[in-house]
Amino acid sequence: MATRAIRSTVKTRQRQLGKASQGMISFLLIGPAVVYLFVWMLVPLAMTIYYSFRNYNLIRPTFTGWAGIANYANVLADPDFLSAFINTLVLVVASLILTILFGLFFAVLYNNEHVFGRNILRTFAASPFFIMPVVTGLIWSNLMMNPSFGLLAALWRGLGLVPIDFLAQFPMPSLVGIVTWQWTPFAMLVLLASLSGVPEDLKEAAGLDGAGAWKTFRHIVLPQLGRPLYAVVMLESIFFLVIFGQIYVTTSGGPGTATTNLPYYIYLQAFSAYNIGAASAGAIFAVILANIVAIFLVRMIYSNIQEEA
Repeated sequence: MATRAIRSTVKTRQRQLGKASQGMISFLLIGPAVVYLFVWMLVPLAMTIYYSFRNYNLIRPTFTGWAGIANYANVLADPDFLSAFINTLVLVVASLILTILFGLFFAVLYNNEHVFGRNILRTFAASPFFIMPVVTGLIWSNLMMNPSFGLLAALWRGLGLVPIDFLAQFPMPSLVGIVTWQWTPFAMLVLLASLSGVPEDLKEAAGLDGAGAWKTFRHIVLPQLGRPLYAVVMLESIFFLVIFGQIYVTTSGGPGTATTNLPYYIYLQAFSAYNIGAASAGAIFAVILANIVAIFLVRMIYSNIQEEA
């Protein structure tokens, strides 16, 4: 009996040591990456918070010291900041709605087996997503929307109309269109992959019950796309909050502040006004806004998942 107890104790101890060694190996393997990501995120954030409470202007190097909350108060009192905040919300909401609608439309279209050449069409439809934002802005501002030699100007002249300078006369709708063109393929790809997983027997059963194409889509297909839609909304919202490249090469935030969003406002404060303190305070407000949006979306997604479960 004593020998069995000793053997059992030894085996238990070996299992504990094995688990501990596995945990140590796992930590050694992923630990450096976790530490690197933590430092990579924490150090810039800490420096941003630090400079947001200091007087730091690149063209006035002698004007230093603690500013307290003066930078935050000045940013909140700046009418350009309020305009940038509103423009950010408009850009995010409008682009989000359009990308989801167009993405869902093209996903349903290219999921249809009767569409001729759908594999080739899928490839072409997905290509805008893989173009860099700056290149996307240059394509649209020069090749498409230029009022002198753009394709849209040539189309307008062909119809006997006066060409429109879209980026000057309709800056925000033009920017929304550019962002929608680039990000619709992302929504399309996610929803297209989800559509392929919808059971065919459910569609057939709905057809046998007399449901038409629209009712089948609304009551059978669309509920199956709930989680992918939530994922698209969350990811696109986060990316739309930090759009910069398209604005920089198309409108430069103008005319006036018509297309200046929070990232571009921060850029202007840092590299136009050279006010690092104000730029840091604006960046903190942008971080707060991004976290509020992220928390809201995560809770919305979690509550819907719980209801489905």
